[in-house]
Amino acid sequence: MKILLSWLFIVSLSFANDATIDVIKRVKTLPTIAVEDSSTNYSDTFRLRFFKALVADLNVISLFNVDRHHRKTNYDNTRVAVENKNMDYVLKYKLLEDDNGALNVELKLLKNNENVFSKKYNINRKSVYMFLSHAIAYDINEFMGASSVEWMKRRVIFSRLLKSKKTEIVIADYTLTYQHTVIKGGFSIFPKWANKKQTAFYYTSLDMKKPILKYVDITTGHTKEIISSDGMVICSDVSEDSKKLLITMAPKGQPDIYLYDVDSLKTKRITSYGGIDVNAQFVNSEKIVFVSGRLGYPTIFSKNIGSNSVEQMVYYGKSNAACSVHNEYIVYKSRESSNAFSKNTFNLHLISTKTDFIRRLTATGVNEFPRFSKDGDAILFIKNYKNQSSIGIIRLNHNKNYLFPLKYGKLQAMDW
Repeated sequence: MKILLSWLFIVSLSFANDATIDVIKRVKTLPTIAVEDSSTNYSDTFRLRFFKALVADLNVISLFNVDRHHRKTNYDNTRVAVENKNMDYVLKYKLLEDDNGALNVELKLLKNNENVFSKKYNINRKSVYMFLSHAIAYDINEFMGASSVEWMKRRVIFSRLLKSKKTEIVIADYTLTYQHTVIKGGFSIFPKWANKKQTAFYYTSLDMKKPILKYVDITTGHTKEIISSDGMVICSDVSEDSKKLLITMAPKGQPDIYLYDVDSLKTKRITSYGGIDVNAQFVNSEKIVFVSGRLGYPTIFSKNIGSNSVEQMVYYGKSNAACSVHNEYIVYKSRESSNAFSKNTFNLHLISTKTDFIRRLTATGVNEFPRFSKDGDAILFIKNYKNQSSIGIIRLNHNKNYLFPLKYGKLQAMDW
């Protein structure tokens, strides 16, 4: 347990062009867009809630300067509101409740008062309206021909610290508007999606004498134990085919990285170092990156599975941890100040394995647990600043960051 607490301490402290190249004073004029609400059946409170969600999603796709005024109009009116006559685009929609209580949305995108895109949506419960908003923004993004934002429709899983040794594991949308608690009443940390479809997840339970890695099938509610170990056991990554896990364990006192085969239930030790090797991520089926203290301070290394040699990947910073990988890019957390025992700023940095460029992605607070989207277009991360815990989104190619605060508790770890 002491080893696990030490690891938790380290973690808590510790595309057309090259994505690592920062954009300095780049001026880009974005088209303007306004949103008009023509809804019926629903209260003003719910209508405004949906409007705000849609405006937020349109901002995140980063293609428009979005007008934030909530204007009510007639859906069948062939012209836009007077206030929006000079807008490049106007998105007009109406919310409708059918006889079964389902939420329906009709929308059309207007340019110069001409309908250039239209679509209808349906969802069974209005309480999950935010997923309709995400789908609309996704479709607008596709219509505009921009790079995919498929990640908007994925779910986030995170552990929320409520008090000492009390947590919840929650499934949410990326804005944290929707939240469903799936594990509560114990000390459960480091959730990790078990497959691309997000139908199951792994997490570490600290409710017994030894830490236990558990697997939960969301569709059936079935839970099973995978493996336990003295000191610590954490699943840090899952292979593309969901057949292999990278697990940090410390059965002999020092944490090392193990490869776990889901079918055979066998483990293979990958690293053998007398210090700390943790938080491994798959580069591909043959190579990993991981955090190691073998230089006297934590930083990022890589190695081929089965090889004894390692390669240092990061040379900037003296306390680097919590990395994520997409193709040639690595994003990692680095401590910005030299005092390990005072309040520090921990920022995220992006490097390319093919160049010497380093791009700092954040500026204030404690920024950690970065996770690339599957297509590498965005990075999700946890930000703690001034007693506020938030999920952050970094749009790499648009040079923009967005934050979505957690209403209560503190984010311990998350996966996308």
